[in-house]
Amino acid sequence: MLFIIDIKYAYVYNSEHKNDRRMKVKKAAYNILPETEDTLKTLGEQIKLARLRRDLSATLVAERAGISRASLWKVESGNPAVAIGIYAAVLHALGNMDKDFLLVAKDDERGRQMQDLGLLTKKRASRRKK
Repeated sequence: MLFIIDIKYAYVYNSEHKNDRRMKVKKAAYNILPETEDTLKTLGEQIKLARLRRDLSATLVAERAGISRASLWKVESGNPAVAIGIYAAVLHALGNMDKDFLLVAKDDERGRQMQDLGLLTKKRASRRKK
């Protein structure tokens, strides 16, 4: 049995019986906060501007990234359904810009503050040996 996924339907084709039937597929619900949506849209715009500054066509970047032009359009529009690996592939296709992912949470100031608050403090001074 072979499954071919489409946005609106899942096609099921059984090669033995030559059956082809369509089943509706529910679209996945994403619980994305508005601030995160704004961040993704900004990221998409920045990726598009980087492509245009390099004077690269959408077809060429999509081909280099190993994705379709439609997927590139989703990346450039900041679609939250796009996998992070596709974002990384597009950034790599733009000239090894995927290394910027290493900067994410590198200097986690808030996390370090929270960690420091959770550290146990001694209630007494240590004893000195005489």
